Amino acid sequence: MIDLGKKSVLGIEVNAIDYEAAVARVIESAKRRQPMSVTALAVHGVMTGVQDKTHRYRLNRFDLVCPDGQPVRWALNSLHGLSLPDRVYGPELTLRLCAAAAKEDVSVFLFGATEEMLKQFADNLTEKFDGLRIAGIRASRFRQISPEERDDLVNEIRDSGAQMCFVGLGCPRQEIFAYEMRDRLGMPLIAVGAAFAFHAGMLDQAPRWMQDSGLEWFYRLTKEPGRLWRRYVLLNPAYLSLLAMQKLGLRRESGLEESKPTDELLFG
Repeated sequence: MIDLGKKSVLGIEVNAIDYEAAVARVIESAKRRQPMSVTALAVHGVMTGVQDKTHRYRLNRFDLVCPDGQPVRWALNSLHGLSLPDRVYGPELTLRLCAAAAKEDVSVFLFGATEEMLKQFADNLTEKFDGLRIAGIRASRFRQISPEERDDLVNEIRDSGAQMCFVGLGCPRQEIFAYEMRDRLGMPLIAVGAAFAFHAGMLDQAPRWMQDSGLEWFYRLTKEPGRLWRRYVLLNPAYLSLLAMQKLGLRRESGLEESKPTDELLFG
């Protein structure tokens, strides 16, 4: 089990952690019904915080920020002299959390995506993990919601009896939701990215060799070029350039300006 605390990657505090430790921390918080905000960041997620000082503030208040992408793991190892053997990939973390939840009798709520996707995800995962309890599902409205709708959603999730909640709204909306709702819901909120689509069987994952080589971004770009080209073609080179500057001591790695959000964005 590896849990070495948070380390700065371009001013974003990322946990140097492995799957075993991440799962243990989330399940323990769920059993104790403690609030917890969790995400797994690839290059896009890190760069969203780099480019937006308000979002950087949010990310740096998360309880657990896992190194989702291989380039983020490589950055942790290179910048901080670590030897993390693997990343903590969001879709794989989702599966391991479901396995642990089934074993520990921790109930799960699913929020985000479409109702069809959530139902298929729930069917697939309850078939895969005997004893997994899905306390409820709620599809995204794909817009900002009113304070009244927020309160209704909070009540629905809490009244379901769920002990943790997977949130799939896309980056950065899901992280904004987890930041804003952490204390209201009082349970682990796990931003799962494309895990709903992958495990519902509605989106193919990259071959393992591409994942291990840090080329998952290229595979996804070929599948969704219209949606993802800006994310990868523009952000990946910027990420590498900034990492080189941090490695050479030409860029400050901590203490960057942050701006506390003044209003809730209420994505739902």
